[in-house]
Amino acid sequence: MLNPPPLRLGVNVDHVATLRNARAGERPDPVRAALVAIEAGADGITAHLREDRRHIRDDDMARLKAEISKPLNFEMAATEDMLRIALATKPHAVCLVPERREELTTEGGLDVVGQHNALAPFIARLNDAGVRVSLFIAADPAQIEMAARLRAPVIEIHTGAWCDAVVDGHTAKAESEWRRIVAGAVLARTAGLEVHAGHGLDYATAESIAEVAEIMELNIGYYMIGEALFVGLGETVRTMRAAMDRGRAKLGNLQSRTSRA
Repeated sequence: MLNPPPLRLGVNVDHVATLRNARAGERPDPVRAALVAIEAGADGITAHLREDRRHIRDDDMARLKAEISKPLNFEMAATEDMLRIALATKPHAVCLVPERREELTTEGGLDVVGQHNALAPFIARLNDAGVRVSLFIAADPAQIEMAARLRAPVIEIHTGAWCDAVVDGHTAKAESEWRRIVAGAVLARTAGLEVHAGHGLDYATAESIAEVAEIMELNIGYYMIGEALFVGLGETVRTMRAAMDRGRAKLGNLQSRTSRA
C-alpha cells in the first residue's frame, strides 16, 4: 500500500456553543463556526447534544443538518430521547458516547461489553434508518470485539489518556497508551470496522496518530476552538489539516521505503 488512505478531519463545534451560552445569547453561532471550518478544509462537523444541553442545543442540530454541506456527526448518549432526536434529524452518523451530568468532558470510552443488551436495539434502529453508527470506546480488545458483534460499522478510539500522558511528559505511560491505540486500530480493521480517533488531540498528537494507517478520521474540538481565539478558526483548521497531512506523508514514505527494501 504505497498510497495510504486519506485521513479525514471532523471539527467539533461544541465549545463555540459553550461560549455562546455563557451569555445566554445567540453569538458566537456554532453553525457559522461549522461553515468556516468547512470552508477551511474540514471534512465533517461533530456536535454533542448532551442531556443537560450545556453547549449544543436542539435547534443547533437541526440547523447544522440543514445548512452544512459536509457530513454531520451527532454525538449522543444512548437514551430514548436522544434516539428520537437522531431519527428525526437523520445525520450522516451518530457516535454513541458515555455521559454523566457531573463530568466536565467525556471521561472515557463507552462500555459496550457491559451494556451490549441495551445498545443492541439502539444500533439496530439507527442502522435501519440509514444512519452510520460509531461507538466511542477505549482501545481494548474486548470492547472492539463486542463493537463488531453489535454490527456497529465504526469505532472511535478514545485517545485522551495517551494525549494527557504526552502533554504531562509521562513517557512510559504515553508509550503504553500508544501501543494500545495502534494494536486496537489493527484489531478493529481486521474485524471489519472503520476506525476513527479523538479526544485531547492537538497539532503534535494529531500529526503522530496520522501515521496509523488503520485510522481514517480524527474528530477534534476543544483544542482547536481554544487556538481559534488567537489565530482564527479558519487558520486553526488549515494548521491542523497540515499537521495531519505531514503525519500521513510520513506513513507513505515509510511504506515506500519498505516496499523497495
